[in-house]
Amino acid sequence: MIRALFRHSRHIFLLSFVAVGLSACGVNNVPQYDEKTKAAWSEVLNQYQRRTDLVPNLVETVAGYARQEQQTLTAVVEARAKATQMQLPPDILTNPAAFKQFQENQTALSGALARLLVVTEQYPDLKSNQNFLSLQSQLEGTENRIAIARRDYIGTVQTYNTELRTIPGRWIAAVLYPDAKVKETFTISEQAQEVPKVKF
Repeated sequence: MIRALFRHSRHIFLLSFVAVGLSACGVNNVPQYDEKTKAAWSEVLNQYQRRTDLVPNLVETVAGYARQEQQTLTAVVEARAKATQMQLPPDILTNPAAFKQFQENQTALSGALARLLVVTEQYPDLKSNQNFLSLQSQLEGTENRIAIARRDYIGTVQTYNTELRTIPGRWIAAVLYPDAKVKETFTISEQAQEVPKVKF
């Protein structure tokens, strides 16, 4: 009886030792880093959505003061439509073509908004409108949040991808997480990543 109890205790001790050893060698790193990357990506999408939601009010406010800028306003509306109509595939983070298309759509919207904001400089009445000033502040804050969310996402992807490409993470992923794939990250130029200047 005592011998059986001792053997049982020894097995429990060995199992505990193996479990602790595996966790210490990073066996859980891949799924942990994957979850962090997904969370960071969700924040990127939330901030882009926040910006997208501001566009209709911004366009409407500017249109009330600068109807002759129809071409610029139309470009913003079309860029917003393109960004919002893209169906994001479930594998967007590991799908280079889809990720690139997402980036291009968001960059096009950033460019259209930047051109619209330059145009508004010509309309003093618009620049003193309270609704416009509020939208300007919200847009500026959102652009800053987008930059931070994108930076955080890039950091989590770097950690995740490094784990998949280095030893022992590479070996662990091959054995325990064979579906784990390197994730895409933002590759647009630094110039394109700069926060648009929202000054009136």
